[in-house]
Formats: sequence, structure tokens, C-alpha cells
Amino acid sequence: MKTFCVFILTLAKLLVATNSFAHQLSTGYITLNNTAASQNQYSGQWQVNITDLEQVVAFDINNDKQITWAEIKAKRSSINSFVYANLQLIQQQQACTLSTQGAYQLDSHFNQPYLVIPLLFSCADQTETSLHYSAFFNTDGNHKAIVNINNLSRVFSAANAKQTFNFSQSSYLSTFNQYVYQGILHIWIGIDHILFLIALLLTCVLTRTEKQWQGISSKKQIIKHTAWIVTAFTLAHSITLTATAMNLVSPNSRWVELGIALSVLFAALNNVWPLVLRLGWVTFAFGLLHGMGFASVLGELGLSSDYQLLSIVAFNLGVEIGQLSILLIALPVLISIRGYQWYKKWLMPVGSFAIALIALQWSVERF
Repeated sequence: MKTFCVFILTLAKLLVATNSFAHQLSTGYITLNNTAASQNQYSGQWQVNITDLEQVVAFDINNDKQITWAEIKAKRSSINSFVYANLQLIQQQQACTLSTQGAYQLDSHFNQPYLVIPLLFSCADQTETSLHYSAFFNTDGNHKAIVNINNLSRVFSAANAKQTFNFSQSSYLSTFNQYVYQGILHIWIGIDHILFLIALLLTCVLTRTEKQWQGISSKKQIIKHTAWIVTAFTLAHSITLTATAMNLVSPNSRWVELGIALSVLFAALNNVWPLVLRLGWVTFAFGLLHGMGFASVLGELGLSSDYQLLSIVAFNLGVEIGQLSILLIALPVLISIRGYQWYKKWLMPVGSFAIALIALQWSVERF
């Protein structure tokens, strides 16, 4: 019963706290390059989401709740101070001189306006260069920065705010590790994906007999049934993640998010009022939607400029590792309690109904 109480309290907190758009990220993009003609200089740009920048620079001078290009340019001094305070390029424990001279520009990513800030670092030409990045982590722990220096890619986060670029080494392994980590991280913070998986797992240890749920006696049968469900989900979201990330399909993100919420709602309610007992093909269909959701995260996160396909494969692998870790924790617990009457009559249906309430809230908000 203690497990039951903890489970319900956790779902109640999720109902209050979850964000209706579970995939939206705060992401910045930094690109730096040097040439044979100017080996002691790294020039490039920092693309910053204006919504993020507004949290630290008060753009709305006349308080009309509108940000104009003139107001952004008027705050150039404050913006420069913010750049100098949060961005450092280090060689041999010495900070390179940073200049932000040049014209500002506007760009957009995923329909969000971005300010393009010019960057010029003057430093010695060394093999190893370290970047220290600290912007927005105090206000958004999930903020990311995709950094490319001489076509070597890194993903900066609150846990990886200082990283070294060794231009004499291949970045295949580094890029692979970065995107595997981001895939694992996303599945762990992607509440809608987790609840969908849990809703499916709640009945993987049960069978429907005479309109009642009964525990499956054979562990081998449970594992076989669970493997089929998880494989269908994995195969489906791998297909659409890859296709969407490579721009082979371009789904409307609003309808994808709504579809994901509805998939969670259906999976949860199907546990309480079973309509479909063989969930393989239904899971595959819903997995296609979830793959598009994963791809939207990967798109906002950005792909390595040189290793795009590797980035997609690594991110997808990270998602699978994260999903497998949840499965390895949840399934043994469910197997151990499947025979108890309180699980079949209380924990499973009440837990499913709580998940359905959360999914219903998402569906209304995303419509």
C-alpha cells in the first residue's frame, strides 16, 4: 500500500506541475571558425533566443509589452555586458580577448525570434581551446547551447558548462557521446513519453479473463508480451524520428503534441475500460507520433554540422537506453505485485485514471 500511495502522490504532483508542451527547449547556437590567414582569431556568432535574452535584459523601454528592433539596438551595451560575463574562450589558462563589434541580425528557429550577436576572439593559435559558457543556467536548468568550433560540435548544459576542443582529434566519438547523453536525458524528462510507457506496462503483467484483469502466471509470457509492445514502440518512433530529423517529413508540431497527449489518454483509459487487448499495432501507430515529438527536440537541440546522421543515430540510441532503464526498473516491480488483489483492483485502475487526467489536461491545453 505504501507503493500505491507514493505512486498516486507522484501522479498528483505531475498533474499540477507538468507543462503542456513537454518538448520545447531553450537553446542557443554558437559558431566559431578560424582560417589559415587569421589563425589567432576565431570569428563567428551567437544566436540567442530573444525570449531568453529578455529575462536578463529589459528590452521593453516604453512598457508597451512589445519589443522593437530599435529597443533591442538601444540595449546593445547591456547585451554586450551579458555576453562578456557568460562567454569565455580559454587557451593555456589565458582568456582570449572578445569583441562583439559588427551589426546585429535577426534569425529564427522553430518560429522563435533569435538575435544574432557577432563574436571575435583574439588569442594564440593552440591545439586545445576551452569554452566556458554560463548563460541562462540560473533561470533555466534545461537550457542548452549547441557549439561548433572549426566544425567540432559540443552540447553545453548546466552539467557541462566548460568543455575542451582538441582540433587534432576526431570528433566522431565526442559527438556520439554528446547526443547519446541528450537522448537519455530527454526520455527521462519527457513526462508524456514516460507516462505512455507506464500506462502500457501496467497491464503487461495482466491478462483479461471474463471481463476481469488477472495476473499472468508465466514470467516468460510477460517478458515476451512486453518485448513485443516495447519493440513496436521503438521501431515506430525510430522511423519517424529519423525521417523528421532528416526533413523527409515535416509534421505540424501542434498536432503532433496533441496526438501524443491523446495517445497517453487512450493507453490509460484502455486499462480501465479495455477496448483493445492486443496493443502491438496500436502502440506502433502511437509510436510514430512519439517519434515526431523526439525529432522536434532533436531539431531544437540542433544537429552536428559535420555528423548529422551520426547525431540522429546517437540521439535515438540515447532515447532507447533511457527507455530501457525505465523498463528495467518498472517491470520487475510490476511482476512482483501482479498477483495481489489490491494491484488489480486499485493500483492499476486508479493509477491509469490519474494518468488519464494528466493526459486530458494536456489534450485540452494543446488543442
